Amino acid sequence: QVQLVETGGGLVQAGGSLRLSCAASGNLESINTMGWYRQAPHKERELVAIISRGDGTLYADSAKGRFSISRDNAKNTVYLQMNSLKPEDTAVYFCNFKGVTTGGVYYDLDLWGNGTLVTVSS
Repeated sequence: QVQLVETGGGLVQAGGSLRLSCAASGNLESINTMGWYRQAPHKERELVAIISRGDGTLYADSAKGRFSISRDNAKNTVYLQMNSLKPEDTAVYFCNFKGVTTGGVYYDLDLWGNGTLVTVSS
């Protein structure tokens, strides 16, 4: 069974930086799309950034110019570097893997981590 584990959340002052990591357990040969989403209190979960196997990226407007997503396929890990953090970035951040290959078989799965809390104080 594949599990995703996020690390790197915490409390930071406005203007500060954090780096989130998400690693997958299990023997995965490849992962199609990796991404980060977030959910603020009383709000819907929203896309932050995604990265494809070919390293193509897509960012929410709120993340452009401040956040950077990257991946290490050898480690089945995705990162989110967050700079110039604002209080409105406060949320639980979830990583997401879409489409995995294991044992030579492709599974059209949508995997989620349990989330890591990011709190930005003003």
